Amino acid sequence: MTLVAAIQLNTGADLAANLESSHRLIAQAAQAGARLAALPENFAFMGRKDPDKLVHAEPEGSGPVQHWLAETAREFNITLIAGTAPLAVPGDADRVYAASLVYGHDGARIARYDKIHLFDVDVERGDRVERYRESATIAFGEPAYVVAPTEVGAVGLSVCYDLRFPELFRGLVQRGAELLCIPAAFTERTGEAHWEILLRARAVENQCFVIAPGQCGEHASGRRTWGHTMIVDAWGNILAQRVDDTPGVVLADLDFERLRSVRASLPSLKHRRL
Repeated sequence: MTLVAAIQLNTGADLAANLESSHRLIAQAAQAGARLAALPENFAFMGRKDPDKLVHAEPEGSGPVQHWLAETAREFNITLIAGTAPLAVPGDADRVYAASLVYGHDGARIARYDKIHLFDVDVERGDRVERYRESATIAFGEPAYVVAPTEVGAVGLSVCYDLRFPELFRGLVQRGAELLCIPAAFTERTGEAHWEILLRARAVENQCFVIAPGQCGEHASGRRTWGHTMIVDAWGNILAQRVDDTPGVVLADLDFERLRSVRASLPSLKHRRL
């Protein structure tokens, strides 16, 4: 059995305060014995307006947020998955990459995945429409299947809106993933309707564990996110979930032998014909 942690946050416009909150919750996870902790999308900063994040854009491999991630992983001797950090786009000062970064327990970076599906949608909410255009300030990541070889196991990386594109997750499983990480800042409206059912579907159809840390509550922009951070097993069972609208730690033991048993007894991944 391997204990893992998904961190739920209510990130605001004060980067230092956000890192302090993240540090406190990672410490709780480590003290409980977690070997891996995953942070939600935009864990370090959610400003009043989308372009505010550009101020915190960091070059590849350096900057205060990346340094903090490496030091925190090393401090707690834990594998740390940063939901997304804003990394600079060479030659484009108006956009950043939404980069999911993985650090080993020694503080060395293991993997980077740049979000490839951007949330450019209009969400109906009662008599009004909430308009989202991530591509205005975020650059599309190069399409890629990124599987991080962590000490816990092979972790397939994705971010938020990626959840709606099952072909990404099938590609990750074909490349060895047994745990899918889906950090998010799901809107309250879409989260209420689709968050749980999509997470459980991705777990069942790919016979993988899913760890899904989320943002929760109201943020500086007035936007509300759904939270409901959860960890799901390969049979679609919710192993652990945070149901209240506050930051916190969700812990679950992952039995990888049980996962392999599920794959062996119901070998749907081997039965694919297309």
